[in-house]
Amino acid sequence: MQDVLVGLLAFAVLVFATLTAGHALLYKRDTRAVIAWVGLIVLVPLAGAILYWMLGVNRVRRRAVALRARGTSLVRRPCGSVATSPPRFAPLARLGDRVGPFPLSGGNLVELLENGDEAFPPMLAAIAAAKRSIALSTYIFDNDEIGARFFEALASAHARGVEVRVIIDAVGQHYSRRSMVKRLHAAGVPAAAFMPVFVPGNLVALNLRNHRKLLVVDGAEAFTGGMNIRAGNVLAKPAANPIRDLQFRVRGPVVRQLTEVFASDWAFTRKEILDGDTWFPELMEAGTVVARAIPDGPDEYFEVLKLIILGALAVAERYVLIATPYFLPDAALISALNTAALRGVEVNILLPVENNLKVVQWASHTLYWQVLDRGCRIWHSPLPFDHSKLMLVDDEWVLVGSTNWDPRSMRLNFELNLECYDARLGARMKAWFERRREISVEVTKAEIDGRSLPRRLRDSVARLFSPYL
Repeated sequence: MQDVLVGLLAFAVLVFATLTAGHALLYKRDTRAVIAWVGLIVLVPLAGAILYWMLGVNRVRRRAVALRARGTSLVRRPCGSVATSPPRFAPLARLGDRVGPFPLSGGNLVELLENGDEAFPPMLAAIAAAKRSIALSTYIFDNDEIGARFFEALASAHARGVEVRVIIDAVGQHYSRRSMVKRLHAAGVPAAAFMPVFVPGNLVALNLRNHRKLLVVDGAEAFTGGMNIRAGNVLAKPAANPIRDLQFRVRGPVVRQLTEVFASDWAFTRKEILDGDTWFPELMEAGTVVARAIPDGPDEYFEVLKLIILGALAVAERYVLIATPYFLPDAALISALNTAALRGVEVNILLPVENNLKVVQWASHTLYWQVLDRGCRIWHSPLPFDHSKLMLVDDEWVLVGSTNWDPRSMRLNFELNLECYDARLGARMKAWFERRREISVEVTKAEIDGRSLPRRLRDSVARLFSPYL
């Protein structure tokens, strides 16, 4: 009898391992990952199969798609006439048309606002002047001096009859001891924590964060970029952890696309549909920028931004400028950067000299040589910590928003970016980048190769965690 049970158990393990290996063969994209998982399953069938189902299946994306299916997808309302890109960027524009939810929209004004010193005053003034609606989405909303000013402005707008809706990420809200969601609720302001994680059966949502930063006032004026709401962004006043960052004021038809992204998130979070002129008024042209909103996340817009970045690197002819606080590109992005440099395109990458996340900085160091070896150049921006995000190609193509060059932003977070075609905006962003580069220090391959053995070991261990950083 015992032999029969052992035989049945062995047969069950064989079937389980065979089905698991078949799943890996069918659904894993990376050939190396397929070889690794199938090899492990062959060597240790039971343990290998169990590990595969625990670690090898992208449950995060499946969970995101399932959750989003119960919410509301983008409606894609018309936003003025469909615009065209400059002729030489036509292939890149077609790529955006095919992978993103929105068409290019002309007649927009996009203004750079550096740090909280320039960004927070007009944001607060817009909230104070709001007549119909305010939509605010942020990852971090600190309960500090700046957060208090935004809270008072939002509460005051609500009290005078303005329709106010606020989304704060459920993880990001805990950067402060007292959540701003609770304070806003106490003031009667409709606010929601995006995808709470400490709910039975919802722990996997820990990785599904809303990293978007967006303020839309009266459906006509928007502020977006990478800036959270916290006192550290105001450099004029001493802070424990000062942060450099970029924000952008947007007017024109593309604001409707930004509002649509917020409305989709709000419908998902609170099951309320935002519609009508209160949120989507008719918009007039305000400038010359051709632009579109690019939402990205682990749902129906999975890796959309990555495809657009790869397209931008492919069409670059003269130069590419990249600023990001976290640099952990995957093999495809590294290959695209290197290919551009080998074609003769000047590729400059601006990174903070000291990162606020040490493990990310260590892991990033292990990737430097892969791009330096092919002609890309890396610059370390001096303190305070630089959280700025920018990609500029050949004067006219500008990408700004919330996405970092790391796996968390590219695959796990819900992000929002703005793709812009405009020579004047490009010149403004190039001037900003060159000012930063003038005070930065170039990183050489010799410097990276010269790290001590303990540092190289530390950095290599940190790299093992890069898919989760």
